[in-house]
Amino acid sequence: MTLIRNAILITATQELPGALAFTGQHISALQPGNSGHEGHDWHGDLLLPGLVELHTDNLEKHLMPRPKVAWPVIPAIIAHDAQIAAAGITTVFDAIAVGDIDPDSMRMQTLPGCIAGLHQAQQAGILRADHFLHLRLELASQDLLELFEPLVDEPLLRMVSLMDHTPGQRQWSDFDHYRTFITGKRGWSDQKVTEMLDGMLERQVRYADANRRAVVSRCRARAIPVPLASHDDTTIAHVTEGHDDGVTMSEFPTTLVAARAAREHGLGIIMGAPNRVRGGSHSGNIAASELARAGLLDVLSSDYVPASLLHAAFLLQNDGLRLPQAIATVSRNPARLAGLDDRGEIAVGLRADFLRVRVVDGIPVVLETWKAGTRIA
Repeated sequence: MTLIRNAILITATQELPGALAFTGQHISALQPGNSGHEGHDWHGDLLLPGLVELHTDNLEKHLMPRPKVAWPVIPAIIAHDAQIAAAGITTVFDAIAVGDIDPDSMRMQTLPGCIAGLHQAQQAGILRADHFLHLRLELASQDLLELFEPLVDEPLLRMVSLMDHTPGQRQWSDFDHYRTFITGKRGWSDQKVTEMLDGMLERQVRYADANRRAVVSRCRARAIPVPLASHDDTTIAHVTEGHDDGVTMSEFPTTLVAARAAREHGLGIIMGAPNRVRGGSHSGNIAASELARAGLLDVLSSDYVPASLLHAAFLLQNDGLRLPQAIATVSRNPARLAGLDDRGEIAVGLRADFLRVRVVDGIPVVLETWKAGTRIA
């Protein structure tokens, strides 16, 4: 048995000064108050559950660190994994795109090697965090079904999200906003941008609905059904469509109307941690803080900045959440939505995934990350 004492334990319901004991990979006891002089003294630091991340595309940034630059897969995975562990994330769902609205994208070239690399790293025992796959299906992609079929029965697959990033749809419902964004990103002429947008719109009309029906059917037919998430819901119709398809999560709803509809349909509501840290959406959609204040935020996701996850959770205290509630949005709640009942909170019998955190000038700093009773960062 290992004892950690003189800590502030953040359980699902309270902040408890005391000690935590773990035996092997699991928490064996929680002890309130002073536990003497045995064990590791944490000097009043916070002891939080290990974070559970359902959607991060951080791995893709390591695989493609610059436009048209592909990095070796295993070094990219190891660098990503180290960053994840340092951020306090003990369970991560690597969000990998399948299909792309941009036919010139390199993403699909890295897809097979990325998944094979995750298996190789896992089998070699060189990963710090637990890694699962979250496949992000771009419904308007003409080769989506061809790409997705070999991955349907992938053992690491634990989540699928249904996306449509076509300009004029969902996140980019403001067509002019998207034109401004892509012109600045690519530095293209107006004519070239127009040609690209016309092609995207044509493919959306031709493929999106048929692809959606096919992939939903395939996911339902899987031996172990995979949880489905809708992505960038904007209208009540989007949420209703997702609910009818068996979706259990609304990932990054862009409007208050959509978030309210998601709640009415019993969907878990996921918002971006960078949105909360920055004080708003980078694409002009609803702020995570507004949904939190309305009681319409269940889970935070680091999306494109792993370090934002814990930071954003602490900021939720400014939106009316108590610290245990706020921490649940990055631990217990995502774990339960993903069907992981063995982790996500500080409780006897659960896996010993926990963090040592110190608050410095209002910012939570991860000092130690432990997974299954072993320190990983």
